[in-house]
Amino acid sequence: MVKSAARPETAPSVTSAPNSAMNRWTFLSNHAHVLIALNGNPDLVLREVALQVGITERGVQRIVQDLEDGGFIRREKIGRKNHYQVLTEQSLRHPLEAHRTIGELLKLISG
Repeated sequence: MVKSAARPETAPSVTSAPNSAMNRWTFLSNHAHVLIALNGNPDLVLREVALQVGITERGVQRIVQDLEDGGFIRREKIGRKNHYQVLTEQSLRHPLEAHRTIGELLKLISG
């Protein structure tokens, strides 16, 4: 039996991989990202939203359904496409930010 030289195990350096999954967390959720994308362009197809947010189209579909079920967006079918209206007067969901509205968040992000 031939023994090979063991290599020391090293943890990946956070600074050596700037695009790694470890460095990709953000302060806003994917739900917020989808909301921001649709607010900026209410006629986007979900495939484009997925590309902007960096998740799958199926993930965007689930988030859009969550936002619609929660009363944060309204979907209107126009021909073969959807048009999305963000309901900006709705309060944010978490108790720490429930005193703020969707519109205030969007205004902060959009400038």
